[in-house]
Amino acid sequence: MVGSSHEALHRIFQKDPALLTRALQQVLDVPFPEPREIAALNVDLTEIEPVERRVDTLLRAETDEGTYLLVVESQGKVDDRKRGSWPYYLSYLFEKYRCEPVLIVITQNSATAKWASQPIRLGFPGWDVLTVRPLVLGPDNVPVIADERQAERDVPLAVLSAMTHGRGPQAAAILESLAAALRTVDTDSAAVFVQFVDSCLVDPQAKQMWRDLMTAIQYFWRHPLAEQVREEGREQGLEQGLEQGLEQGRAEGKAEMVLRILEWRGIPVPDAVRERVSACTDLDQLEAWAQRAVHATDAAELFTEG
Repeated sequence: MVGSSHEALHRIFQKDPALLTRALQQVLDVPFPEPREIAALNVDLTEIEPVERRVDTLLRAETDEGTYLLVVESQGKVDDRKRGSWPYYLSYLFEKYRCEPVLIVITQNSATAKWASQPIRLGFPGWDVLTVRPLVLGPDNVPVIADERQAERDVPLAVLSAMTHGRGPQAAAILESLAAALRTVDTDSAAVFVQFVDSCLVDPQAKQMWRDLMTAIQYFWRHPLAEQVREEGREQGLEQGLEQGLEQGRAEGKAEMVLRILEWRGIPVPDAVRERVSACTDLDQLEAWAQRAVHATDAAELFTEG
């Protein structure tokens, strides 16, 4: 289970390695050759004696122009120690595999992205004996995918968009579009993508909206992360009565989720609507209302068929 944004930001490329080359070509406009095959490699760069060193994700890309090692580093903040470790990683990998290494840094923070994009030059003034030029993916260049159709065309890229822009002003639109697009992929992949996004959302409102959306389309309840959410729900009283019956507890949680989606989207909820939703114990009906809540412009639209 992915428990942090650090893990999710680089493991998305383990889940879909082809996303990385698309990001290089389409986001960074880097003419990286089209791979015939991409394989994940052991990330452990530890030697027999020295201090242990590990990269976050390591992929080998076979292309018509040669074989490349794609080193993906998830970076949460500025860390000047990387001035030594990143050149070491690249030199070690070239020596071990005799393939050209490429360093890609991914971050959710614009300031970190700006820092990471600066070349690392080793040597003396006027003579660089070694230069490392990281390629950086972050909120300033990863596209904002807030359109459902666009998200469906490239679901992994839409996931990356949600992971990097989850704290921005367009988070709600991005998450809604991605939630709809996840219906077009297999449930196992969807469950993994759900966890990646959840791990990267630091804004409490955005995280809660995402969990509500995922509960509405029922991917979330298949995932181990769902138990964490249900436990949080119990602590908040959202699943009171679960001991008296799982169905009753789920109904209460789903009813609360329907109302919370409307409130998060800024839609006023009259008392009559709140009472009708809270009194409902039909899980199928609550499911339908939850799906309508994602797109409704008025709370009364929950009860409109069609």
